[in-house]
This record gives sequence, structure tokens and C-alpha cells, in this order.
Amino acid sequence: MDCKIDPERGDLALFPPEIVMEVKALACELPHERQLPLSRLSSAEIAREVVSRGIVASISGATVWRWLSADAIRPWSYRSWIFPRDPHFADRARPVLDLYHSMWQGKPLRPDEYVISADEKTSLQARKRICAGTAPAPDHTRRVEFEYERRGALAYLAAWDVHRAKLFGRCESTTGIEPFHRLVDLVMQQEPYRSARRVFWISDNGSSHRGQASIDRLCDWYPNAIQVHTPVHASWLNQIEIYFSIVQRKVITPNDFPDLETLEARLLHFQDHYEAIAKPFKWKFTHNDLKRVLADLDDPLVFQPTRLVA
Repeated sequence: MDCKIDPERGDLALFPPEIVMEVKALACELPHERQLPLSRLSSAEIAREVVSRGIVASISGATVWRWLSADAIRPWSYRSWIFPRDPHFADRARPVLDLYHSMWQGKPLRPDEYVISADEKTSLQARKRICAGTAPAPDHTRRVEFEYERRGALAYLAAWDVHRAKLFGRCESTTGIEPFHRLVDLVMQQEPYRSARRVFWISDNGSSHRGQASIDRLCDWYPNAIQVHTPVHASWLNQIEIYFSIVQRKVITPNDFPDLETLEARLLHFQDHYEAIAKPFKWKFTHNDLKRVLADLDDPLVFQPTRLVA
């Protein structure tokens, strides 16, 4: 079919709806399903494929781009995500959501009960740039030298009081049970946690605090501490990850530190700075939202990984 654009009527006037539908259907397929040696399709590549398959005699990439943009189909873009494979995802997520809403096993938390979200941000490198950068100026963005020298790496362990917006953190040379123990000590050896009735520790399944052994170990360290694990591959359920994303944007990027001592000092200084202005995160994700997400998992065209904003 030889379809040409009439400047006065627009491209949609001369391309029948079934042609537009075929182009959009092609854009929604993975390239390898069409035996194309590509990972992603650009609008120009879609236009060439449409012509090569005899769907139309000629069409421009700009026309394809307009059609796809109208339906928010962008095959040239992608985002990474981890499919929640935990068979007990809902059962493990619900207690975490309850704690964020000050509930535990169907009962409201008492004033002397607290919720801590904790984790590690690993392998933070100190990168000393080969040349000094330049400050921003009119019509001139800040410049950071691309090449750098590695000056070592550290781990940043942090704990966030979900309802009181209090931060605790320390830097270690590596992660592990003992570094995590020191973070727990940092929190639990001061009030109000030391004399609290219960302190719930929300954590992921990292090697430093995984499984029943970690639950028992935390109870041995502090009998009033209760560990609650998030489901596997559900870091978005752990509020400390929101804080870590802020640290990444505000402190780590762009990475330009002469040594580990400077990196550690900057992290801990920012921790104090952030706590002074922090408020509890407005957590709006509920049980109903969880049901909707789990129901949509079987349909990749419907499911969108949850995004949380601090």
C-alpha cells in the first residue's frame, strides 16, 4: 500500500487505522520475536521494518514517533526491575505495612513501642578525580573530571525511626553480622529504645540479617527487639531505602572524595543535617494497593513497579 502524506489533511488522514494498529503492534513486540538482531527499536528502525514487510510503501520515522507518542509507547526506552518471586510475598509484606501504619497483629502500637527500618548501603567508593572540577557559571554547568583514582570503599549502615524521623548510622569497612550488631547497639543502648516495650526492626534478607537465625540473634542481643523481614526482592518496602536514595543524590553524586575519611565525614554530617529537617515519610501504600499490585503481576502490560517518593 503506497500511502503518502497530504500536508493539508495530515498523516493520519491517508494511513488507514489498520496500518496504524499494525505499526503499534510491531512496536509492542520484542525485536527478537521478529527475528531482528536488536535489543531495542527506534522509531526509524520501526519505519524501516514496516516498509520491509510490505505493510506500507513508505513512511517516515517521525510519523511512527508521533503515533507511538500519542499512545505513550516508547520501545526505545526501558527500566530495570526485579520480579517479586517470593511465594509468601503478601504474608511477609502485610506486617511491614501494618507497622508503617502503627499496627501489629491487628492492634495499635503503644506509645512505648517503636518501628526501625534498617539496612546497609554497600561499596561506597571514594573517587579522587584526576583534575579539579569547575563551579557552575552563567551558561556553564558544573564540570566534574571523568577520570579518577580509587581511594577505597566503605559500607554505610543506617537505621530510621519510621514514626519519629530519627536517624542513626555508622560507617564500616565491610558489612556482616558484627557491623550490623554495632548498628543495633547504637540504637538500642539509648532511650527511648533501651526501655521500650518493643522495638520492631524492619530489614531485608541480606546476609547480615537473614532468616530465623537473625531473628533469634537479635532477640538474644535485646529481648525487646523484634525483627521483621520484608519479602525477597522488595527493597521498596523498606523505608530506609528512601533515605539511601536521598543520600545517593545529595551526597554521593557526583562522586569526588579524596579519601575514605572525607567520604565518611560527609555521610555522617549529612545524616545530622537531614535529621534536623526530616519528617516521617508519608507512606500511602496500603493492603489494598498490595492486592492490586499482586493481581496485576500476571499482566506485564498492566503492572508497573511501585515508585515511592520521599
